[in-house]
Amino acid sequence: MRSKYTSLQITLHWLVFLLVVGAYCAMELKGFAPRSYRPIFNATHVTCGISVFFLMIARLLVSIKYRAPAITPKPHPAFTGLSHLVHTVIYLMFIVLPILGFMTVYFKGSDWSVLGIPMPHAVEPDEDMQFTIKSYHELLANTGYFVIGIHAFAALFHHYVWKDNTLLRMMPGKRK
Repeated sequence: MRSKYTSLQITLHWLVFLLVVGAYCAMELKGFAPRSYRPIFNATHVTCGISVFFLMIARLLVSIKYRAPAITPKPHPAFTGLSHLVHTVIYLMFIVLPILGFMTVYFKGSDWSVLGIPMPHAVEPDEDMQFTIKSYHELLANTGYFVIGIHAFAALFHHYVWKDNTLLRMMPGKRK
């Protein structure tokens, strides 16, 4: 059995990571930029978000085809269950977040595009719906900081405290 994830799984994981960082940075740094640059930050955020959506769907399909390699030494079943829960939350979060973001812009009712491709929008703006969906999007995105932190902390804890191969399984490079 493999001791690492497949190259495709590793690539998708780290590409999603970079796009999530890009989406978060675009929103966090937007307020520091002059007003004339803010559309660029918004476009970056939306493009990263939509890319994350498609890559998370791809990750989900790939994870169905390729099972995770075993953790050595094997952790307690309670920690395995907790890991599955956190991963499920991550998958759901990064599939639902882009959908909520898309819907937020949709209900704004104005023309918009992603990479030059015109996107659909409501014929009539619905500010109440836009505000409601945007508030859910922001709440979930802010929760994402916590969930991502747990995920990263757990990977480092596995590596440095329990000294198992959890982190190494997802690192690019030579197969062991």
